[in-house]
Amino acid sequence: MRIAIVGIGGVGGYLGGRLAHAFPPGDEREILFVEKNRAHLSAIKKNGLKLLAKDGDAVVHPFHATDDPRTLGKVDVVLMCTKGYDLLTAAQMMAVAVEEHTVVIPPGNGVGNADIVKEGLARQGDVISACIYISTHIQSPGVVEQMAGPRKFYFGNPNGEVERYRAIEAAFVAAGLNAELTPNVLREVWSKYLFVEPLSVLTSLYAVPQGGLLDDATRRKQLQAMMAEIGALAAKAGVELPEGIVEQSMAKADSFPYETKTSMQLDFEQRKPTELETMIGYAVRKGKELSVPMPHHNEVYAALLRKAA
Repeated sequence: MRIAIVGIGGVGGYLGGRLAHAFPPGDEREILFVEKNRAHLSAIKKNGLKLLAKDGDAVVHPFHATDDPRTLGKVDVVLMCTKGYDLLTAAQMMAVAVEEHTVVIPPGNGVGNADIVKEGLARQGDVISACIYISTHIQSPGVVEQMAGPRKFYFGNPNGEVERYRAIEAAFVAAGLNAELTPNVLREVWSKYLFVEPLSVLTSLYAVPQGGLLDDATRRKQLQAMMAEIGALAAKAGVELPEGIVEQSMAKADSFPYETKTSMQLDFEQRKPTELETMIGYAVRKGKELSVPMPHHNEVYAALLRKAA
């Protein structure tokens, strides 16, 4: 089995690091890294990828590391771990390595990732859905650190089929990943979206950590209302979320350290590209498409567009 990880950032660095640690060069399962950041890629090629994680530190060496997918050959599995704003380009770039049987898994934030990847691959491959609960980042070139999160990784085909993906699940589990192949993957993806999207956009808008958002009564109500809007959107899209999901998500947010910052917030602070369109932009557009009122999202989206300008 040949497994390519595209984007060796926080999520890709963790998943790729665990896989490469379990399956070093010489194993029948070949782990391939694709990374466009030259300094990061150079450090990985020279010294390996250093993974600092709650489930064990490691220095790993993939079978092959490159910034050019044309050097990969055909692969069996692709983990598309780039940020939402790079996803289309990354998928277009990876098309050369994807065949009809190739299973493509995008575990990033948002619920529209599979559609973006399908567009980039020109309908090649078997694109399924996924999400992961983890907080990670590139600490320095060649070093990826996991700060928090249970590392729970859900993946599956929205059509409910599971048997076709059992060998992939076995490889993930053998590598020590907290992975679950589920026939209800959209429930998991939308549940995470309901949790992370409102927190991401509101911490970015107000430039406060999660604790500062939750401790303010007005902003707390706004957060809860935005989660409820995502719940209504999921229902209209035909996705049944767990009962009490908003209350559960608020309780989960309260459990985080006060100073926790979201990935989008950090991108705004550092004036980097953000996942604005694949997160809140998607919700606003989907709300219009499905005739679901999204007043809080519309207001925050407009404010963030002004902030990003």
